[in-house]
Amino acid sequence: MNNRLRYSTAFAFLILAVLVLIIINIGAGSVRISPAELMAVVRGGGSELSRKVVLEMRAPRAIGAALIGMALGLSGYLLQNFFQNPIAGPFILGISSGARLAVAIVLIVTLTRTHRMSSITLITASFIGALAAMLVVLAIAGFVKQMSMLIVCGVMVSYITSAITEYMVTFADDANIVKLHNWGRGSFSALSWPNVAVLAEIIIPCSILALFLSKSIAAYALGEAYAQNLGVNLRAFRLALILLASLLAAAVAAFAGPISFVGIAVPHLAKGLFKTTKPLIIMPAVLLGGAIFCLFCDLPARLLFPPLELSISTVTAIFGAPIVLYVMLHRRRQKVGLYE
Repeated sequence: MNNRLRYSTAFAFLILAVLVLIIINIGAGSVRISPAELMAVVRGGGSELSRKVVLEMRAPRAIGAALIGMALGLSGYLLQNFFQNPIAGPFILGISSGARLAVAIVLIVTLTRTHRMSSITLITASFIGALAAMLVVLAIAGFVKQMSMLIVCGVMVSYITSAITEYMVTFADDANIVKLHNWGRGSFSALSWPNVAVLAEIIIPCSILALFLSKSIAAYALGEAYAQNLGVNLRAFRLALILLASLLAAAVAAFAGPISFVGIAVPHLAKGLFKTTKPLIIMPAVLLGGAIFCLFCDLPARLLFPPLELSISTVTAIFGAPIVLYVMLHRRRQKVGLYE
């Protein structure tokens, strides 16, 4: 009963935090939108300036940022379970960088011929790049047994793909270089309602499919032999985790560029809040926590140095990196304690 009360209270807090942060993100800025004015716009009223700011600029950005946070949090959680590694994530393992490389190549080729590109093309390229990077990491994982070395290899994959991306950018036109540079730094500024619709069409079904895997994830966490004894098809299960994690990371990279540390930090924050590792509890918590994390980080990115805007990846690193350091040091203390 105490667990149910704690879970209910924690979920209520997370849902309320998401709603409050969406309202704050829509209201804050050079043009301040009060809650009363926001309600007027929602009801179809309000001034022309308020309607334009809310409906065309801030609302799609806020909702898109929440969806992107959900995708990154869930992708990181799935990768951590797949590799049984607490600091695995789409950015650290080079998956986001692989998606970035593929999108950059397609953008350079396409933008030299036309100024328009479909969302499907962008998502497809991003998914192929993310999956290719994931396969490289999996191949390395077959030879590397130590967690620290696997992470180092993932970082190297990220550096290699980033270097190739920068090399490709040198062949782009000046105007396109600016677009690629801004996108490559990570930003929510280009999000629009069509982008939000595509993100929702990918992230919501992937989240539902991931929830259906909760029992298999719980069994897999106790060991491969235990999972097989419970009837888990390990090959199909691993393939599902890879595809879901890659598709979620690809959707983010296609519209917002690479964003760091969200996928690593959020699952640990969710586990700390709920005091459990049950996938059926943690996955919804990770979705809400990821939305909160990105909505919160978008505020300083927009408001600290107006009219300049910080890279969202810079802000997420400032808040996410200390959490990763804490997790690594905490695990090290636990291992040392076993031998004392």
